Amino acid sequence: LSQAVGVIMGANIGTTVTSWILSLSGIESDNFFIQLFKPTSFSPVLAIIGVAFLLFAKSEKKKDIGTIFLGFAVLMFGMESMSGAVKPLADVPEFTGILTAFSNPLLGMVAGALLTAVIQSSSASVGILQALCVTGAVSYGVALPIILGQNIGTCVTALLSSIGAKKNAKRAAMVHLYFNLIGTAVFMALFYSLNAFLNFAFLDQAANAAGIAVMHSAFNVFATLVLLPFAKVLEKLACLTIRDKDTDQEEETEVIQLDMRFLDQPAFAMEQSRGASRKMAEISKKSLFAALSLFQECTEEKMAYVEREEQKADAYEDALGSYLVKLGQKDMNAKDSTDLSVILHCIGDFERISDHAVNLMESAREMQEKQMHFSPKAEEELRVISRAVTDIVDLSYRVFSEENRELARRVEPLEQVIDDLNQELKTRHVRRLREGKCTIEQGFVLTDITTNLERIADHCSNIALCIQQAAKDSYETHSYLQKVEDSGEFERMLEETRKQYLLP
Repeated sequence: LSQAVGVIMGANIGTTVTSWILSLSGIESDNFFIQLFKPTSFSPVLAIIGVAFLLFAKSEKKKDIGTIFLGFAVLMFGMESMSGAVKPLADVPEFTGILTAFSNPLLGMVAGALLTAVIQSSSASVGILQALCVTGAVSYGVALPIILGQNIGTCVTALLSSIGAKKNAKRAAMVHLYFNLIGTAVFMALFYSLNAFLNFAFLDQAANAAGIAVMHSAFNVFATLVLLPFAKVLEKLACLTIRDKDTDQEEETEVIQLDMRFLDQPAFAMEQSRGASRKMAEISKKSLFAALSLFQECTEEKMAYVEREEQKADAYEDALGSYLVKLGQKDMNAKDSTDLSVILHCIGDFERISDHAVNLMESAREMQEKQMHFSPKAEEELRVISRAVTDIVDLSYRVFSEENRELARRVEPLEQVIDDLNQELKTRHVRRLREGKCTIEQGFVLTDITTNLERIADHCSNIALCIQQAAKDSYETHSYLQKVEDSGEFERMLEETRKQYLLP
């Protein structure tokens, strides 16, 4: 939420760009080059380019650019048409009477807020105000409170969008509302107090489109400069308005962060999916590390934590799987399509890692209940393979989170080392069993532990291979793995890795 506060402030300033573009329609000059900046000069060209891109372009990116160009041309045409349509209103007494009433700051602010709330766009409502300026009946004294109200009214869009959304989404909408309410209150108090003493003459002058753009930008820049140091206060106000619920209930709903409304915007939906999958990977990693720590200190609290994290990982897999299947039916660019395949491949492996963490927890619980202890030699050997598995899980997590294909090359040699360690540990256990240094029951538990560790390494290998193959757009795992293992570089990395995990 703290990151969203700055984004909201920046978005308020960014939305003023539209009013500056619309103000270009008011350019008056006989100079040919200056006339080129008028929307009526270049918008037809943009419309032709946009239509051409939409009809003939094959890539989605070019089609999107075509849509932008065509939309901009339609916007400019609408602005010109509206300006021409409202010109006769200058001679209508009722119209000028209404505008005179809006010179009351509070009434003008309410009118601007209501207009923007209805059309749900401050840019559009400011554009309408700019169009009305051609009548010459709109003064800056009338325009200013309307602009301030328009900035408040635009919050309705965010508030409506937050209905049924996550807690932090509702808080972000409240931050937006508080920012504009407080900014408007401070600006009006300061501006009209100064006006009482200085009597700003420009307030009685007829407004133009460029002047409206200046006032719109000035207010948003002012509000941002004033409230940016108080970003934490805005955050606290939002948190007080949208309060936390019971912690356990919040944990249950933590997975519900994949907004179905974003399915029509695949780029946003994929960004949500990436964030959720990284969170799932982190949960699996933490559950495994907690499970391995149980062999040093086994407590009910730690065991409950491992089980809870495994349930979270299951919930993430179900939610992500369903969401990505629906998302896969939408038109997506090549990068997002590849990422979707990677996430679908990898979430199953992360979920299985958390399952193996629970299996390790069960082994630790059995050892605690039966007061079972391995020989010092066996414990030293377990520490070596546990360290190797900890490293490969951490490595695969980084590979997945960072999409680091260079780092992924280090996973397969480590997986092979863990396979070799697993076989060597079993061989040494059989030797100790023959010498009477270990019991059969201890052997069963040790085998369960090492088998789970070895399978965890296999899942890490799957994740790394998936990231590597995604770059080649091929998922023939067996042939690709065979090619990797036959390379001289793999042998070199394997020997270097073996030296780091030598058994005592």
